[in-house]
Amino acid sequence: MLTIKPRFETFEEYLKYDDNSEKLYELFNGELIEVPPESGFNIQIANRLFMVFALMLGSDRVRGHGLELEVRGEPKNRYPDLTIIREEHIQQLSKRNTIRLNMAPPLLVMEIVSPGEIQRERDYIAKRIQYQDCCIPEYWIIDPQTQTILVLELMDNIYTTVGNFSNDDLVRSPGFGKLNLKVSEVLNFN
Repeated sequence: MLTIKPRFETFEEYLKYDDNSEKLYELFNGELIEVPPESGFNIQIANRLFMVFALMLGSDRVRGHGLELEVRGEPKNRYPDLTIIREEHIQQLSKRNTIRLNMAPPLLVMEIVSPGEIQRERDYIAKRIQYQDCCIPEYWIIDPQTQTILVLELMDNIYTTVGNFSNDDLVRSPGFGKLNLKVSEVLNFN
């Protein structure tokens, strides 16, 4: 049996699409590309960070991998590993867990780098450009391979490095000054 893949001319058309599954898709050149599941290791890291931020802000302000961000360029959407949303987003996201370009950006997005050169390039370059373009104030790149957390802050519409933290360094966050988190608490699996 021949299956015809849907094509979408606009992001609005894509938002109306429902295949009655729990699959996540990126919209790339009008076609759906299924997002592969995260590794167990990356989920553990995301869960640790979720707990830290949920205790600080409340669990409603912390969203995991299922939060969709509309972005410019290709693909037209991303699913950060962890996102800290604004209070106003809680109600806005009650029907669909998607932050549109016409909404205020989230306060912080975090990506946990998966193994492989393509994934590294995607998190360090492509997503950085797209998140910067969306005016997201803070972007973290958590890299299990190098055992580092790179914290970037939007300054004059360009991400600048706050710090590249490792080992027992305290992660410095411009938007969350009360954060008391060591890199080793997130990336240590001994």
